[in-house]
Amino acid sequence: MGGNSIGSGGDDGLDDHPTQRRFRAVFISDLHLGTAGCQAGALLDFLKSHPSDTLYLVGDIADGWQLRRKWYWPQSHNDVLQKLLKRARKGCRIVFIPGNHDEFARQFAGLHFGGIGVATQAVHVTAQGRSLWIVHGDYFDAVVRSAKWLAYLGDNLYELTLRLNRHLNGCVGTWVCRTGPCRLTSSSASSPR
Repeated sequence: MGGNSIGSGGDDGLDDHPTQRRFRAVFISDLHLGTAGCQAGALLDFLKSHPSDTLYLVGDIADGWQLRRKWYWPQSHNDVLQKLLKRARKGCRIVFIPGNHDEFARQFAGLHFGGIGVATQAVHVTAQGRSLWIVHGDYFDAVVRSAKWLAYLGDNLYELTLRLNRHLNGCVGTWVCRTGPCRLTSSSASSPR
């Protein structure tokens, strides 16, 4: 296992809710901050309800590919970063392992920013003493490593598919409400259309 890595270690971090169950480690990947599809609110809820001694951010936390094309960064994405920094300040050990979408951060491996360590890989030791090698999946993806143009093409097609899906779901939702029983969403849960 070459490259910059961070080994396992405990801490005596504090959390927002001391009566909650505390986890030794939490692993999160593929947040894609900087995209409209990022579920920042759900992530904040998850982080609040899952305090941990160590938090592994395993790649594609920020989506540099999308941000290069079009800047999208709402307040909720800032809130996620603030929550992560607050966790680090309160003693949670945070390890960020960049993936292909946030590969720009790989150049900072071995450094810490606001208490968040950047590494190309890490080793986590479980409570049972087993060692887990933590890397992002692009480490094993021949397309991402050898034919970056093909990876970018795939990303563009994926983004197009997501946009079509959002558009079609909006059209179908409107049609269903006009022709029959309305499906309730979080924005319309209080009253039918």
